[in-house]
Amino acid sequence: MKVLLINGSPRKEGNTYLALQEVASQLNKNGIETEMLSIGVKPVRGCIACGHCHETNTGHCAFDDDLCNRAIDALEQADGLIIASPVYYGQPNGTLVSLIQRMLYAGGAQAQNKPVAVIAVCRRGGATAAVQTMAMPFQLLNMPIVTSQYWNIAYGRDKGEIEQDAEGLQTMRTLADNMSWLLKNINAENAVPAPQREARQATNFVR
Repeated sequence: MKVLLINGSPRKEGNTYLALQEVASQLNKNGIETEMLSIGVKPVRGCIACGHCHETNTGHCAFDDDLCNRAIDALEQADGLIIASPVYYGQPNGTLVSLIQRMLYAGGAQAQNKPVAVIAVCRRGGATAAVQTMAMPFQLLNMPIVTSQYWNIAYGRDKGEIEQDAEGLQTMRTLADNMSWLLKNINAENAVPAPQREARQATNFVR
């Protein structure tokens, strides 16, 4: 089994990276493989609502010049997903939000029913709002939200400060244990398959 980790920070090895490393280390101890993609500093397009991905039914975004389609392909090969972001003005990194929206709109079929968790790393406040913002898109795709002993939050501003947040690091390890437990049960020999979904009904009240 494998979990895809997406680092939504432009800092290569900052506190968001260290939070994911703590998760990855615990997942590996539990026998779960990990792959990490970093959003880095290159531009990521926002969705322009062109509909090309649905018209062609390719499962990929029409724009192939950033991380989006690579993330979709990695998610297809993964059993679970964990996304982490620094907190900017009480919100996730805007570049990461663009990636999530395009990734799920174009490649939502690859995400269905896979457990997901989101992590916010902040200096002081705004983390719970960022967690809520990141988690909302996944609730539209029947993806079980993996929790921990506390909200999935760790604290630190300057590089490495997160290592002083003993509770935050423990929260990351507990999150990894919960993800491992869920994945192992989902993939057990006698596991109950995912529910059969009704045909989607979209109600629009605009006349």
